[in-house]
Amino acid sequence: MKCSKAAIHRKTHCIPEIKFEDQRLTSFAGLVVFQSLFSRIGLKQQLAGCFRHLRVSPIYGHGVIVLLLTVHLLLGYRRLHDMRYYQGDPMVCRLLGLEHLPDVATVSRALAGMDSQSVDKLRQLSRQRVLEQIRHLGLARITLDFDGSVLSTGRFAEGTAVGFNKKKKGQRSYYPLFCTVAQTGQVLDVWHRPGNVHDSNGAKAFILACIGEIKAILPHCIIEARMDSAFFSDDIVGMLDSQGVQFTISVPFERFTALKGLIENRKRWRRLNGQWSFFESNWKPSSWRDRYRFVFIRSQNRQQYKGAVQLDLFIPYAYGYDFKVIVTNKRFSAKKALAFHNGRGAQEGVFAELKSHTQMDYVPTRRKAGNQVYLLSAVLAHNLNRELQMCCYDRQRNTTEKRAPLWQFEQLGTLRRKIIQRAGRLTRPQDKLTLTMSANPTVKSELLHYLDVFKPAA
Repeated sequence: MKCSKAAIHRKTHCIPEIKFEDQRLTSFAGLVVFQSLFSRIGLKQQLAGCFRHLRVSPIYGHGVIVLLLTVHLLLGYRRLHDMRYYQGDPMVCRLLGLEHLPDVATVSRALAGMDSQSVDKLRQLSRQRVLEQIRHLGLARITLDFDGSVLSTGRFAEGTAVGFNKKKKGQRSYYPLFCTVAQTGQVLDVWHRPGNVHDSNGAKAFILACIGEIKAILPHCIIEARMDSAFFSDDIVGMLDSQGVQFTISVPFERFTALKGLIENRKRWRRLNGQWSFFESNWKPSSWRDRYRFVFIRSQNRQQYKGAVQLDLFIPYAYGYDFKVIVTNKRFSAKKALAFHNGRGAQEGVFAELKSHTQMDYVPTRRKAGNQVYLLSAVLAHNLNRELQMCCYDRQRNTTEKRAPLWQFEQLGTLRRKIIQRAGRLTRPQDKLTLTMSANPTVKSELLHYLDVFKPAA
């Protein structure tokens, strides 16, 4: 229907008078979706079980504090002091099962009271949530990516150290090691470390534990692992091979003069496409016991011209080669091995989402255990976002060469703008609790889709 110009435009010169009253208004009506998910999996009860060993029994239990931190990160807030901006929100209170939210000082004291056993139990809970999803999916192939990520802090915090920090040189930091599942884009486990350790420092036991967890729930599935050159060692390669894990690991070939000689003396390279070419060799460093399949890859790239540019003259492009080497025990073609190994770049996207949407890189306290709990709360918020979408939507992909996630996940920031950050009013007409929102048909359709999935479990 075509409307007249007069029916569309209106005068808006008057600024309304501002009043602040308790109207049971919420800025986060979409949290009702996560309320349904939390109720279905019993998250509040599981979190309470992680802290039963603590003798202190405050009014706000430690499990409630961690649940509040998780919701805090789902809402998109970063600093603990930002809790003041939703202090009286009725939807947040209902999600936590509270009449009043704790203040910032209470949350800070609770984080300071955490201990290593609390961290271990919370880490186990986060891991079990991911493993339960993997068991439910019954996948025939699980791909694990291992890498570390720097968490910088501008002040002193227990357990931090000055180490490699490309963006903020000289700052103290943590350097946790992550294991992510490529098929679901979730963090299976995280091992907290100071910032002055190498990527592979103590990584063998962590990798072995993650593999063991997958084998325990899916003993017949194919397990794959992808790692960068920091993990290249005889111990890790031999361990993965003995465990029957299919792997690709980048090789720091600049450390081995023999590899440099193999590349320089190679005359015939087999083409993968117009850019990539390769050759293979069964090789081992002199200190290793066994030989493995090494795939040597080069790509032809245009070199940057750094001289003065003369627009009236023709300057031909100069081309050079970039090289990389992959060690693998996989038996498929070099082209598929390269695509599989390059797929590990998706883990950097997971790290970016964790840092930008769940504030993983924030260090809130001076106590190590409190910072570990905050990190695990960020991981839990990320994993719950992925779990929500896996519960409510069918898979959009089959297994690809790069092992892309089986769902086309929306980032938490997108879900926050579309669903969570919706104004609403809680009322009780005829003594029936009702959440009223604006009549937006798109929001209504998507919100009801999520809620309909959880109705049978209600």
